[in-house]
Amino acid sequence: MPVNLHHMTHPAHQDDQRIANTNGIPNVDPAEMARFNNLAARWWDADSEFWPLHRLNPSRLVWINGLSPLQGKAVLDVGCGGGILSEAMAHQGAHVTGIDIATKALQVARLHAQQTGVQATYALSTAEEWAQQHAAQYDTVTCMEMLEHVPDPAAVVQACAHLAKPGGWVFFSTINRSLLGYLKVILAAEYILRILPIGTHSYAKFIRPSELVTMSTAAGLQLHEARGMGFNPITRQFSLTRNTASSYLLALRKPM
Repeated sequence: MPVNLHHMTHPAHQDDQRIANTNGIPNVDPAEMARFNNLAARWWDADSEFWPLHRLNPSRLVWINGLSPLQGKAVLDVGCGGGILSEAMAHQGAHVTGIDIATKALQVARLHAQQTGVQATYALSTAEEWAQQHAAQYDTVTCMEMLEHVPDPAAVVQACAHLAKPGGWVFFSTINRSLLGYLKVILAAEYILRILPIGTHSYAKFIRPSELVTMSTAAGLQLHEARGMGFNPITRQFSLTRNTASSYLLALRKPM
């Protein structure tokens, strides 16, 4: 169901001011932020542009919860958007904080949590900014479908590692810079099947699994498991696979 932003009690200009006051140069692509802000009201419409997130969320939630049981844990969802994964993890008993730099998406996340009674906290911040004040505070850090939308993904990886407690888990998902990644995510999903709006992704920003593992290792994380994300265009269902040639997920741990 589309969300009415006019009913929000959290003023958008406060979030805008905080972005404006960020020291240094935020790791933000203004065009990407504008794109997600413009789509914000449709985050929780399961038939909107965000329907793939609604469909793949159960599979990734089961995977995350199986490796790092969420009950009672402190969890940070980096690039939380409208809160689809954040709320799902909160339903598993996690103490969830979601951060993002798209102000309207955060408004949607807050409103939806109020409407559903979900205990989740949301804040406007980049991962790097949040890591400066919340180092080693989270049992689990998730960063899903975000790395391919920022100018410096390695900085986000470093921040996520810094935010995890010793022994904590960090989960990433992104898209492989491969022929199959291009064919499935851009050509098929955007231009042929119109699953996603044209221009949602840039092939140049895709990240090979080996590159993400290198970034993660440099940040002090250890690879535990890799999974691919498969999609059946007939049933429109997603599932985890062993094939990381297009969309994929990594589970990593921070040493004790």
